[in-house]
Amino acid sequence: MAALYDCSVPSELLTGMRLARAAIGRGALVVIPTDTVYGIAADAFNPAAVQALLDAKGRTRSSPPPVLVPGVATLDALAETVSQPVRDLVDAFWPGGLTIIVPARSSLAWDLGDTRGTVALRQPSDPIALELLTEVGPLAVSSANLTGEPAATTASLALESLGDSVDVYLDGGVTETVTSTIVDASTFGDDGSLRIVRHGAVSEEQLRSILGDVLSLPDHRLNG
Repeated sequence: MAALYDCSVPSELLTGMRLARAAIGRGALVVIPTDTVYGIAADAFNPAAVQALLDAKGRTRSSPPPVLVPGVATLDALAETVSQPVRDLVDAFWPGGLTIIVPARSSLAWDLGDTRGTVALRQPSDPIALELLTEVGPLAVSSANLTGEPAATTASLALESLGDSVDVYLDGGVTETVTSTIVDASTFGDDGSLRIVRHGAVSEEQLRSILGDVLSLPDHRLNG
């Protein structure tokens, strides 16, 4: 049965984090606060756990989840190449509300879905999320709601939406109502530009202040 832990209470934080680590380790799902909205998390290197995440949200493999990472070193470990504009964005906006799609390292033994050789990466600034990432490694994370429903800004809303499909809910209070901005840098070497595919926490103006004309306008949107 799903359990919710109030992370503002030290004893519940310790218990919740311990059980969240154990859940991730056995391939179960955890809901965590982030600096944008609540996310449903699974071990990124456990294909069965990632499929369980997609099933819980009502998604198919055509909508692979982004991956949250504890820092820039993990970006370098998971990406086949990291262009200078991507490094400039990471320096400016990580940790924070910016997801960057990059070519995935071909040697990685994982299955996030139909990614076409890419991976969407983000380092969140929420301390609970960062601590869990530091302890368990990269997590496949998507917004903690059923597909088509509003993104959850509280752990209780996530519990109402996802129920017992998730083992542990970590309640970090009310989060922001906006999802992360997503920038596609996977084809930078081909066409010389980075493309916004979803507007969110980091504005186009902020991105242009770093990238200038390297940034191109969005031509489609991604759902959280």
